Amino acid sequence: MFDTLSDRLGSVFDKLRGRGALNEQDVRDAMREVRIALLEADVALPVARRFIDDVTEKAVGQSVLKSVTPGQQVVKIVNDALVEMLGGEEVPGLDLNAAPPVVILMVGLQGSGKTTSTAKLGKLLKEKHGKKAMMASLDVNRPAAQEQLRVLGEQVGVATLPIIAGQQPVEIASRAMQAAKLQAVDVLLLDTAGRLHVDQQLMEEMKAVAAISNPKETLLVVDSLTGQDAVNVAQSFAGQVDLTGVILTRMDGDARGGAALSMRAVTGKPIKFAGMGEKLDALEVFHPGRVAGRILGMGDIVSIVEKAAATIKEEEAEAMAKRMAKGQFDLNDLRTQLRQMQSMGGLGALAGMMPGMKKAKAAMEQSGMDDKVLLRMDAIIGSMTPKERTRPDLLNAKRKIRIANGSGTQVQDVNKILKMHQEMERAMKQIKKMGGLGALGKLFGKGGLPGMGGGGMGGAGGAGGLPGLGGAMPSNLNDLLKK
Repeated sequence: MFDTLSDRLGSVFDKLRGRGALNEQDVRDAMREVRIALLEADVALPVARRFIDDVTEKAVGQSVLKSVTPGQQVVKIVNDALVEMLGGEEVPGLDLNAAPPVVILMVGLQGSGKTTSTAKLGKLLKEKHGKKAMMASLDVNRPAAQEQLRVLGEQVGVATLPIIAGQQPVEIASRAMQAAKLQAVDVLLLDTAGRLHVDQQLMEEMKAVAAISNPKETLLVVDSLTGQDAVNVAQSFAGQVDLTGVILTRMDGDARGGAALSMRAVTGKPIKFAGMGEKLDALEVFHPGRVAGRILGMGDIVSIVEKAAATIKEEEAEAMAKRMAKGQFDLNDLRTQLRQMQSMGGLGALAGMMPGMKKAKAAMEQSGMDDKVLLRMDAIIGSMTPKERTRPDLLNAKRKIRIANGSGTQVQDVNKILKMHQEMERAMKQIKKMGGLGALGKLFGKGGLPGMGGGGMGGAGGAGGLPGLGGAMPSNLNDLLKK
């Protein structure tokens, strides 16, 4: 989402880092470029102006200009200011500290992704917080809105209030409260109706629902792709309704990011969640520090570790670790690794969260590498027999032609997979000679990522490892994956 802004800021800071000493004019010139970058990213003018004034004041101080690394000091100041702009280091989370059923009121304009976000939040409460949730649609205006929430409820395994035609929002809210109490529900999610624009009728309806349900959380759902309009909508709602937080949807899109950067400063309300895609598990807690790190190209290793913990099955990881410790690595293992990468968001998502990987990500996009590559590779391995996956040495020319035809690819693609496997298998054998994964972890020091052999970023042949890939992605990965 912040790619353009990140690139602009990256070029500004590269210039600063490249100079041994800085004077006050150097810093002011850099801050002028940062201000332009923020405005081009659709950040509200008052927010951008206040941000630059605060950063400049700190950056032209003697402690920075006389520092051994003044460029790095300026980046640190900008990072801290970005974190503050996005809401501070403290992650607000949901306030569920009330007698059940705790009511969460979802508000926003039509088309902002409110109903889908309600279902995503219900799934999150059930799976991550262990809460018994219920959802109720109060939208009697949009055709099939209530039916949409019912279908989504079935998909995420969260109960929805039965639909009774003709009831009005306040009546539905009252019935939902009674049902939640009778069924010992922990959290009740009320999905209110939206409008195409903010109007008084919409506000009166929300106030009436709030009066009867006494929500603990009132979350405004806004579409980040609408940029400055999203901020204006948030400002309008904040002036009329007692909001407790914001959910920004479509944060995975190509928007310039101004909505996220302006939201907290303009409304005073924290961004609590970010919708990162269409899937019903694509809702992330919004961490200002991590987002600031991504914007400045510092990466987001913590999120990678969390994704790995959430998506990689412990039994599979343990079984593979044992095989790797013995120097074993067949095509079934490679397929498991590729699927783990897909479940963690694919090549692009991982590269975007790796420190210093912005240029590598751009190179991947220019060379035509995308997540379809992973699907193609999976299809090739899936076209092999179980025996061939266990013993790749059986793959002669005739078998390769059969596999290529079966997967809709070419023989050279099959050869690339086999070459990748050979390099990774060789790496596994080298790791065994060095004393196994445990010894490799000690060699690289503490703090290695899960599935990376404790070895952080330095895999075989100097190639940067990826989570779940044993730190052993082959050095010619780009060549192997290009089609």
